[in-house]
Amino acid sequence: MKNCIWITLFFLPLSVLGQGKVNHLFEELPSDSSYHNALTSHTSLKPVLDYNPSGDKKLILSGLSDMNAAYDTSFAYRVGLGLEVDYLPSKNWHIRLATVQGYGNQQPGVYPKSFLRFDDANGYGYTDIRSRISYTPNRFFNFQVGLDHNFLGEGSRSLLLSDYGVSHPFALIRTHFWRVEYNVLYQFLREGSPGNWDSKFAATHHLSFNAAKWLNIGLFESVVFQPVDTNLRRGFDVEYLNPVIFYRPQEYALGSSDNVIMGIDLSAQIENHTVYGQFVIDEFSLTELKAKSGWWANKYGAQLGIKGRYLSDKLFYRLEYNFTRPYTFSHISEALNYGNQGSPLGHPYGANFMEILAELKYQKEKLLLKLFANYVLTGLDHDGYSYGGNIYQSYANHPNEFGNFIGQGIQQNKAKIMITGAYQLLKNGKLNVFVENHFNFLAQNNKMNYQVVAGVRSFLWNDYRNY
Repeated sequence: MKNCIWITLFFLPLSVLGQGKVNHLFEELPSDSSYHNALTSHTSLKPVLDYNPSGDKKLILSGLSDMNAAYDTSFAYRVGLGLEVDYLPSKNWHIRLATVQGYGNQQPGVYPKSFLRFDDANGYGYTDIRSRISYTPNRFFNFQVGLDHNFLGEGSRSLLLSDYGVSHPFALIRTHFWRVEYNVLYQFLREGSPGNWDSKFAATHHLSFNAAKWLNIGLFESVVFQPVDTNLRRGFDVEYLNPVIFYRPQEYALGSSDNVIMGIDLSAQIENHTVYGQFVIDEFSLTELKAKSGWWANKYGAQLGIKGRYLSDKLFYRLEYNFTRPYTFSHISEALNYGNQGSPLGHPYGANFMEILAELKYQKEKLLLKLFANYVLTGLDHDGYSYGGNIYQSYANHPNEFGNFIGQGIQQNKAKIMITGAYQLLKNGKLNVFVENHFNFLAQNNKMNYQVVAGVRSFLWNDYRNY
């Protein structure tokens, strides 16, 4: 009864009408810019919600292309076509339905991370769906449901929630008042393979507070849980539907072994530059931390970065550092790790890594040029043990109780340089012709690998090959 009262108060309708259009979740300019300072601006949750859209047509139909070809020592391709329907039936509603149906061969160069995939002897068919329905009854609330990604943070990567993996069904509540934006996200995840899926769920809170015109502070917590716990069928646990609880006490109250992740994110804007960071905690012991014992269950990570713009916003730069300790985001099984369909929900390298990356982008009218470079230290599993990098390996299979460190296991030092050029052919559907040049260097065998990727695709969602 108490939870019902909280939920009722939380969703109490307000009288002031507003409107909201959900932008696309895509990394390119101008969406990754340093936003203008404002006490009411909250950009840590993406895609950004535009509360006052103007000049939009009520119905926009766009053809979509997903044609990619890659070559290094073998030839890889995928060919997809689709349609996007972008519809604003009124000032309160925004409906976007987008899907691409395609086919490709089994080479890894352009393998899609799609919601539906059908493998055969010669290749695979795939259906990529990115859709959402948004309702903004007033200037305080926004409600969304869909099958898509959401992203938390100001970085190129995110330790809290990223869009590198497979899109998934979700429901999102955004509340905006004074200097605060509060978000509640429910995710419907799964593991396994087509025809043999096992469901799991995640519920997330994120509080964004503008302490000053130039300073934003965010608090994050997420819990991953499964519908079956010790032979009890829980479904989507109603206790986690409460939008105003802290999950760690709730987890203990339920007597469950659900996986709780907590974190903070910060950003400070200085003119056209933004300094930002994240800190994530999966599990830790302060005693072991002070003792510097390298206990395996001290699981945490951090991010620190700076980004900004020059030349009337045509030139964008970024420098970013990320790390996570071994076994962060992992759990006793894949049913409770912080992942979905074989991919991490946070950083694409999972855990047990250190990364430094740099980006430089230049855009003038329809032309986009981009340079991406990173260096990564990581450790791979061996001898049948988990050394903490692959979050889909059980943390119970760790070989050492103490003395764990970043890069343990089979250490790898690798670097990547990616040079991209793109030119917009059509504004509707953001259809671009592009060429990517990938230079991959692995220090252990002193080997450089070159791959070229070219194609014609719609730049409406990210298609990452930068890790």
